[in-house]
Amino acid sequence: MGKRKRKQFQPAQMAATNGVEAGGSDTFVTPQGQEMPAALEKYWRQRYNFFWRFDEGIEIDEEGWYSVTPEAIAEDTAERIAQLHNPQSRYNQQRPPKKKQQCVSDFGRICILEAFCGVGGNAIKFAEWCEHVIAIDIDPGRLEMARHNAEIYGVADRIEFILGDFYQLAPMLKADVVFMSPPWGGPEYLGAEVFDLNKMPFHSAQEWLDRARMVSKNIVYFMPKNCDPVQLADLYPGAPCEIELNYTNGFLKAVTAYYNDVALSDEGRCMITDRRVYRRPSHSKPITD
Repeated sequence: MGKRKRKQFQPAQMAATNGVEAGGSDTFVTPQGQEMPAALEKYWRQRYNFFWRFDEGIEIDEEGWYSVTPEAIAEDTAERIAQLHNPQSRYNQQRPPKKKQQCVSDFGRICILEAFCGVGGNAIKFAEWCEHVIAIDIDPGRLEMARHNAEIYGVADRIEFILGDFYQLAPMLKADVVFMSPPWGGPEYLGAEVFDLNKMPFHSAQEWLDRARMVSKNIVYFMPKNCDPVQLADLYPGAPCEIELNYTNGFLKAVTAYYNDVALSDEGRCMITDRRVYRRPSHSKPITD
C-alpha cells in the first residue's frame, strides 16, 4: 500500500488518539506513516504484546497480524518445553516419577521443529530457550520476515529456516518435539461456537497430527480458544495428553494440547489445566558450551 505523509502530532493529540490517525474508511495510518487496513487496527494496538521489540524494525504482514502468538504465551510454552527435558526443573518435578527424564541434564539441549513458523513469534522464543529450532513455512516472504525478526532478537543463529510444505517434508525430518499451529482459516474462526478440527483448511487436525508423528512422538498443538478439548484429546489415542487453556491478562487466547513426554499427565490419561501468563519483559537466554 502507498504511504501517506506523516501527520505531525502534538503530545496532547498523540495521547488522545493513541498515535493512530484516521485514514480512509477502510484504513488507518500509524504514527510512522504506514497505512494499514482498518481491520488490523486492534492488532496493531497490541503490537508490543506480540513483539516487545516491535519498534526495532519487526516485520509483520497482514496474515501475520492475525496468526502471531502473543509473546507471553510463546515464551511460556518455550520455557515449559525446554524445562521438561531438564530433570531439575519445576515442570519436571510435577511429572509422575516413571516419566521423569533422567538422561538429559543440560538445560534446553533439544531440537524443536515448528511446522508453521509464520513471522517467527514462536520460533524466536524456542530459540531463546532451546539449542536448535527448525522453522518451516510455505510462504517465502513470511519466512524472510521470520529470519529478519529473529535477527532483531539475536537468535537467528539457532534457527534453521526451511521453505516448504510441512505436510510434504515431514517424512524426511526428525526432532525432539514438534510444535504446530496449522492455518485456522483467518479471524472468521471466531464466528463458530465450536471450532471443528475436522474442517480445518487444507488438512484436518488428525491428518496434521499424523504427519507430525512421523517427526516425533512429542507434539504440541496450538489451537483456537473455541476448539473442543475432547476432540483434541482424541487425536492421539492412548498417549498422555494435557490440554492447556492459555490466558493472557485474564483473557482466554488459545488452547494448547501437549502429547506424550511434553504432557504432565500419566500414560493414557488426559488432563485439562489453566495457564495464566502476563506480559513480561523478554530476556534471551543464549545456550553456552
